[in-house]
Amino acid sequence: MSKSNPAGPLTPAVFHILLALYGVERHGYDIMQKVKEDSQGAVKMGPGTLYGSLDRMIAAGLVARTNTKDPRRIYYKLTALGHTALRAESDRLLAVTAIARRQLKAT
Repeated sequence: MSKSNPAGPLTPAVFHILLALYGVERHGYDIMQKVKEDSQGAVKMGPGTLYGSLDRMIAAGLVARTNTKDPRRIYYKLTALGHTALRAESDRLLAVTAIARRQLKAT
């Protein structure tokens, strides 16, 4: 953890879940579908990974359960801390990518 990202660096699963929840509340299956869509099928998140990650993210204050729109499903949303963590991780990944590109050009 760092001052710029109190939650990070984030695991790929957590990062993808935060991205899926950016600006919208979703239920579990919808999160899995959004992750698959966003990654163009490269990331396939199963229920164990999703719900285990969500439980840890709730405990860390990154995500919260919401009042359900549908009583058969639990919906999740980003918290302010989750938004901050997503922004910080995105910035970190951009910086690392820039370093890698510079080094690869030099070789």
